[in-house]
Amino acid sequence: MKPFIPLHSWDVTPKEAIAIQRNLKEHLTLRWTNPSVTLVGGADVSYPKGGKTSYAVVIVMTVPDFEMVDVAWICQRLSFPYIPGLLAFREVPALLEAWENLRHYPDLIYVDGQGIAHPRSMGLATHLGILLDVPSIGCAKTPLVGGEPVVGDAKGNHAPLIHRGEEVGVALRTRTGVKPLYVSPGHRIDLQTAMHWVLRACVKYRLPEPLRRAHIMANRLRTTAAS
Repeated sequence: MKPFIPLHSWDVTPKEAIAIQRNLKEHLTLRWTNPSVTLVGGADVSYPKGGKTSYAVVIVMTVPDFEMVDVAWICQRLSFPYIPGLLAFREVPALLEAWENLRHYPDLIYVDGQGIAHPRSMGLATHLGILLDVPSIGCAKTPLVGGEPVVGDAKGNHAPLIHRGEEVGVALRTRTGVKPLYVSPGHRIDLQTAMHWVLRACVKYRLPEPLRRAHIMANRLRTTAAS
């Protein structure tokens, strides 16, 4: 088992959660130091609207074939309210528990959420990446900061997300004619490298393949439990 780093408690108030995010920033690095990547992961959490249970999935796939080599999931009771900007405190505990059940660990992980494109530079992907000490990429369907810049229609076209005068991510067209994905570095990766790996993993769809598969499985677990 590859352990995660327990840097803080999860039993906190929203005000305490904000303080934790600010303190975690001292652990953040956006420097890419991985010379080779053979396994990539996808992490997603699904829960019913108004429900009390989350379904977290982590999938590990090979590169460049994107064949699944490992999957772990967990059903966990939600203990933190839904507050934009603090989703890590709602979703990361279950993802960490799923992570502990893996047999193979990815060299980088795609996360359904923001990286540093966040009011305090501490989106879900950044928070998770720091605790796991793994390069992480935020892949969000909607922006949290930086607005919705105009992006060309072709795959690979992108436009910057600017927050407080800094480029914190991009709106990236991952498939021609399909809505852009909002990509930002999470941890231990820079923006250009994050874009490269997102485009490389978007084989046929808008989402990187490991994240797409994790998303499908998390939703299936949720709907199966509800039926």
